[in-house]
Amino acid sequence: MSNLNKALLIGRLTKDPEMRYTPSGTAVTNFSIATNRWSTGPDGERKEFTDYHNIVAYPIGKRNLAETVAQYTRKGALVFIEGRIQTRSWEGQDGQKRRVTEIIANDVQFLEPRGAGAGAGVAAGRSAAPAASDDVPAGDEVPRDVDPDDIPF
Repeated sequence: MSNLNKALLIGRLTKDPEMRYTPSGTAVTNFSIATNRWSTGPDGERKEFTDYHNIVAYPIGKRNLAETVAQYTRKGALVFIEGRIQTRSWEGQDGQKRRVTEIIANDVQFLEPRGAGAGAGVAAGRSAAPAASDDVPAGDEVPRDVDPDDIPF
């Protein structure tokens, strides 16, 4: 029997993504999203609950997923994440064992049209924008404040 480890999430970024580089120069972008669900609470009333998910994006092959997410999303942006669930553990500086569960993104799609909502980030003007993993020039070639019509996807 085979195994399957796949996560599919649609949610909004809870803060701006944070990009850093590993000692070997690989870009890594961390961000979190909030997803909402409805359930019956202990009092029998239907209530909305929010779950928070830590997401990690790396470059995948020739796709600059980590850099694209960092450049084109902001707090509040609606995104679709496809990836796998990973749990890491380590010993902290205080000697305590720590654990974190993350979604390692294989694909990120921007779901909002251009200019939708404050802090929505830059997205293509279709209901389901192309993946952030499409080729986009990296580094100083792409200015931080870009005209949405100049984005190559």
